[in-house]
Amino acid sequence: MKALVVYYSLDGNTKLIADAIAEEMDCEFLRLVPKKDVPNKGVMKYFWGGKQVTLKEKPELLPYDKNLNEYDLIIIGSPVWAGSFVSVFNTFFSEVFINNKKIALFCTYMGSEGKTFINLKNKLEGNDIIGQIGFKSPANNENTEKNILEAKKWISKLVDNM
Repeated sequence: MKALVVYYSLDGNTKLIADAIAEEMDCEFLRLVPKKDVPNKGVMKYFWGGKQVTLKEKPELLPYDKNLNEYDLIIIGSPVWAGSFVSVFNTFFSEVFINNKKIALFCTYMGSEGKTFINLKNKLEGNDIIGQIGFKSPANNENTEKNILEAKKWISKLVDNM
């Protein structure tokens, strides 16, 4: 089975989980990178990130070279901003057509998951969502190693049940 982890990370939390999953699966990954990212320091990152999500903006992405049709399983990871997935996925979903795939979802958050999974599932209709999991500030607490192990255990269990 060929798998791909697609993610965006500003502060390293989502990258931590994406890296753990990619390592466990021995699979490729695609990091979505906007041409102009929100600031990663101070209160302005919350303002600009929240504005992008609320207005459903589609920031321009740097080019990527993955063809999602080549993968059996796509694992999608996003931080939670303004109660949903980040706006780079608006761009990504407008550029690629994902259909009839096995999809696993994860998110990282400081407060709560909000409607992240509901909103992602709405964007991914026509696919088989095989699982979802959220991680609270996984790179910023004393449980970092526990979160890495939990991510690996989660993806292994999903794949074993496929």
